[in-house]
Amino acid sequence: MTAKIAVLEGDYIGPEIMSSGLAVLAAVSAKYSFDYQLFNYPFGGQAIDKTGQPLPEETLQGAKEADAVLLSAIGGP
Repeated sequence: MTAKIAVLEGDYIGPEIMSSGLAVLAAVSAKYSFDYQLFNYPFGGQAIDKTGQPLPEETLQGAKEADAVLLSAIGGP
């Protein structure tokens, strides 16, 4: 089975945190041999810039359909 993972990297420091989290996920999946597929969705300020909403319906629906959600930081300085 391939796990579906929704990635909500957010904004401000979120993308940096998510980058490290995804590196850990890759290392663990290689060690324990499991497959996953990432689906990126806008969230927080990134989503506001794109859609006018901090949690667009597309993101909410994608998170509900995923096996797991990786959520990073939101909020500017």
